[in-house]
Amino acid sequence: MNDDGWARGDYLGLDMPAHADALRAGGATFLTEAFRRSGALTADARVAAVTELREFRGGSTGRKALLSVDYSGADGLPTDLFVKFSRDFDDAARDVGRTQMEFEVRFALLSRMAGFPIAVPRCLFADYHAPSGTGVLITERIPYGANGIEAHYDKCMDYTMPDPVGHYEALLGALGRLAGTHKAGRLPAELVEQFPVDMQRLSVGERAPYTAEQLQRRVDRLADFAVAHPTLLPDDLRDPKFVARLRNEVTAFPESEATIWRHLAGDPDYVALCHWNANVDNAWFWRRPDGHLECGLLDWGCVGQMNLAMVLWGAMCSAETEMWNQHFDALLDGFLAAFRSAGGPALEAATVKRHLLLYVAVMGLAWLLDVPSYLLKLLPEPVPDRFDARIADNEQARSRLLMMTNFLNLWSRNDMLGVLRGI
Repeated sequence: MNDDGWARGDYLGLDMPAHADALRAGGATFLTEAFRRSGALTADARVAAVTELREFRGGSTGRKALLSVDYSGADGLPTDLFVKFSRDFDDAARDVGRTQMEFEVRFALLSRMAGFPIAVPRCLFADYHAPSGTGVLITERIPYGANGIEAHYDKCMDYTMPDPVGHYEALLGALGRLAGTHKAGRLPAELVEQFPVDMQRLSVGERAPYTAEQLQRRVDRLADFAVAHPTLLPDDLRDPKFVARLRNEVTAFPESEATIWRHLAGDPDYVALCHWNANVDNAWFWRRPDGHLECGLLDWGCVGQMNLAMVLWGAMCSAETEMWNQHFDALLDGFLAAFRSAGGPALEAATVKRHLLLYVAVMGLAWLLDVPSYLLKLLPEPVPDRFDARIADNEQARSRLLMMTNFLNLWSRNDMLGVLRGI
């Protein structure tokens, strides 16, 4: 990257801005060349003017901006755009995540193909420079709450959503179509090859696995949390018998983690290109004239080939626990039906469930048993319930609590040791 904040992209071969000031300096001239290079603009059309460029900070990595433009000689292109930079030069911790954009750029370029099986934000330009981790993605801006598109739904607040079951049916249907289309061989092979199977790359961070003793200490903190905040966990998850069972069973998993990952990658029929983090806050919804609910997906930073269990947990880890208990089997059937209809092989729901439990065990033990310590520090005094503003208005708190609850709920309702012994 040069001193002016520009880097040469690896895919489209154009110098691209690393931050909003560089984009502002490049202006309509850069955008015209970029949109032509991507194929969004024809050679006789251009970006005539930049009418808005407003930077903001959001998400966990990089910087973002709202961009609006006027065109000359172009019809049908969106004028209100969203810009995502991989870099955040003012925050070293956020800048560490800059490499996540490489696969998002690859996916955005793939999504331009005719007949792409699901709705994603229209890509006008995307490129990435691997040596510096510099990337930029420019897409249409989704107009939540306008033009027939529903309002945005926040993560882990499905209790504010109308018809949650219908929304998860639409969400999982879209994921199933994409995965099935890949398995059917209907995505360009030369682009799919840019997403090698590397499931452990799709992680929320890297650290040394906990030992059995460390996991047991975290279960002990869970027991402390259950006593200190009895209103924040369902009765069955606070039961000392369950906590004692969990404390005993977690010791079997640290030495088996590598085996679990090999098992999840072992059958290619159950591995497909898809979205790893398709919570409802990374989706948008609208209804067709016949009333059928449709779903589009954005924020593809962790995209790749993965076991389908990872897709399901990524979509439903933030769902209400009762959604798992009352509707998961039907939602799984719908997901697998969409997968088959798109050309994927017929899969066994029981196998997908086993894979799901193994993956949830790995992810939950790695990350979610830290939640009690976090919440005990955050909440020195008991709160009435999880809808209290101290939790509901804090995305980190409400998300961690609900995801941990879903992890524990799955453990409590299934024979996790039996699943582990079966691989």
